[in-house]
Amino acid sequence: MPTHSKAKAPLQKSIAVLPFVNMSSNKENEYFCDGITEEIINALAKIDGLRVTSRTSSFYFKGKNIPIRNISKELGVETLLEGSVRLSGNSLRITAQLIQADEDFHFWSETWDRKSDNIFAVQDEVSLLIAEKLREHFGHFEIQERLVNQQTESLDAYTLYLKGRYYLNKWNPEDCKTAIDCFNQALGLDPNHPNSLTGLADSYSFLATTGFISFEEGWGKCAELTHKALAINNQLPEAYYQLANLSFFTEADFKNSFITIKKGLEINPNHVESQQFLSFLYLLAGQKEDSKRHLDIAIKIDPLSQETQFYSAYLDYMLESFQDAMVKLHKCLEVNPRNIPAHAIIVNSLVMLGDADQVIGYFDKMPSEIIVPAEKVGNLALAYVLKGDETQAKSSFQLLHEISKQEGGFAAEVYILLYYVFTGRFEQAFDWMFNAKKNKYPLLILRFADPLMNALKEDPRYHELKHQLFPPTLFERSQENPKKALLNDVTVKAFKEKLTYFIEEKELYLNPDLSLRSLAKELDIHPNQLSWLLNESIGKNFNAYINHYRVKEFKRLAKDPSKAHITVIGLAYESGFNSKTVFNTYFKKETGLTPKQFVKNQ
Repeated sequence: MPTHSKAKAPLQKSIAVLPFVNMSSNKENEYFCDGITEEIINALAKIDGLRVTSRTSSFYFKGKNIPIRNISKELGVETLLEGSVRLSGNSLRITAQLIQADEDFHFWSETWDRKSDNIFAVQDEVSLLIAEKLREHFGHFEIQERLVNQQTESLDAYTLYLKGRYYLNKWNPEDCKTAIDCFNQALGLDPNHPNSLTGLADSYSFLATTGFISFEEGWGKCAELTHKALAINNQLPEAYYQLANLSFFTEADFKNSFITIKKGLEINPNHVESQQFLSFLYLLAGQKEDSKRHLDIAIKIDPLSQETQFYSAYLDYMLESFQDAMVKLHKCLEVNPRNIPAHAIIVNSLVMLGDADQVIGYFDKMPSEIIVPAEKVGNLALAYVLKGDETQAKSSFQLLHEISKQEGGFAAEVYILLYYVFTGRFEQAFDWMFNAKKNKYPLLILRFADPLMNALKEDPRYHELKHQLFPPTLFERSQENPKKALLNDVTVKAFKEKLTYFIEEKELYLNPDLSLRSLAKELDIHPNQLSWLLNESIGKNFNAYINHYRVKEFKRLAKDPSKAHITVIGLAYESGFNSKTVFNTYFKKETGLTPKQFVKNQ
């Protein structure tokens, strides 16, 4: 995984869920433990306004003894969730604690003893409570009534799905086939598991795109599986991600691909693959600032994954920072030497740098099983053109034509175009491009803005095609509607008065188990409305608001001679605090003194 020389500034309302530790005696329960972690990540990612680090980057720290503050800086988050899982037969114990990383301040912890029969219900309960505690500590955001839906009744199917995702994310044909086997096993146990359907669709689209199975077979299966998944659950961002890819790679429909991926991001803005793909689409259309903006979001969600690193390198390549691109791509290859896209862009970078000998020798260093014939022959043809070796260039060009007629040889077509560009045969290049547009050939869009096409970019025909492929109106930004207030002026006034009465007169803050949700019940108001009232109207999050009264009560008790025999922590508990750490932290934050210093001064 890449390391970063610069620490990232922590994001407001940001969290990383670290892999829960498997405390079971059976080490085979590791995937079960990972599954709980992943579902909590996915659940919290649904909350608008909360930035959640992706599974890939969080799991980078699995089994590593790294200080909390270092992890926080590396991931650019201010809060970490860590926990453990113990499974014994049907009995399940989950523990979790929230940590404010900059102060190493454990501000909440909880333990759940449940049965594992309905793991998704348990995950929903745990995720909702964690979300509540984050809101009490961070500030306002709205929380849905449910965060985890039951994907499947088969825990084994869910575990096999997780294994499939692990292998698919290695992005090479051999591991992809292992992933397909895992997804198929999962679907054998539950044919209607939507996530396994989208995982299988993703696998076939990868094999089709890289030419390891036929274009028609791979994308045909992808379409069938994606539509089946959406029929089961139309709120899957993974399915919209696949639909966007289908529009792009099978119909060359940039507009529909763009609209579809944005629809998926409306469901889950933290879906990192969709942020990466939207950045990629903007980049192809020449919208470089928008591309970088969405890539930055992807990096914040998933800073340590090789997928994000690849997209960052691809942005550098498209901006013609070829050396920077290659540095990042070589880091990707350190993690996964069989990363096909990384190899492809390194070779294209060498072509752009004019290093023909390096291009020619590069394929001898690659693992033979991942070499795409069209990529090899196409880049060799360009390298021989650069060297002025007309005989070898023509020979490679002829071989490209032969490959293009073979099954899975569609990738050779675009190198025929690039050969025309590099040899100055611009009329033939534009004939190819207009014909490709007419026949909805996706690699035209993929390569249109590529630096390898630079020689054509001043030609009026290039700009004519650009407007047809990437309609400018598609990128016009609509004004974002400001979020509506959850209460009007009249109800704000009424609930403020009611809140003051319950806190100051009924002294609800003395209840150590008081939560935002239980206080909302007392006030007969929705928790989302109470959160909004506290943060937007009063200007304090729940913890700051309630602990202000508790600190005030502690100060009153500390001055009372009749309480002189009670210890400092005893007075804190009488004031409504239930944690020594929380008490000490909030007291010093509010008064600038430690509790002992305050008592001593009385």
